Amino acid sequence: MLIALLLLTGPAHAWTFTPGAICTLEHQTTDVAVTLTYDPSGPLYTIAFERTAAFPVAPTFSILFDGPAALQIGTNRHVLSGSDTRLSVADSGFGNVLNGLQFNIEMRALIGNETLRIPLVGAAEPVAAFRACEDAVPTA
Repeated sequence: MLIALLLLTGPAHAWTFTPGAICTLEHQTTDVAVTLTYDPSGPLYTIAFERTAAFPVAPTFSILFDGPAALQIGTNRHVLSGSDTRLSVADSGFGNVLNGLQFNIEMRALIGNETLRIPLVGAAEPVAAFRACEDAVPTA
């Protein structure tokens, strides 16, 4: 009984979609928080990884998706926050990122000599809702 209670009081590690003027898709692991946003006024998509330890400074950043629709994406347009604990990438299109999140089982974020492993269990439905964000956002 005590074990069940402890499991219920721990942090929820689910992918969550929040519609709004800027749509958000979030996931928290024990090591990193992942946040995707979509701002239809741009349009602009962002993905951010945030943790307590600083990310290494590196010329490139890559995301590998492992699973039935495996794929690798790389960029040199990533940005580290002032304290280097937040890594983000922005672009006008995120089709490959959304495909990777929706149709695979694990995401690996690689910067310098570090790899963050993020499970994609339960991501498909929230990612599908995030994809439909343009339809979910009221137009003025």
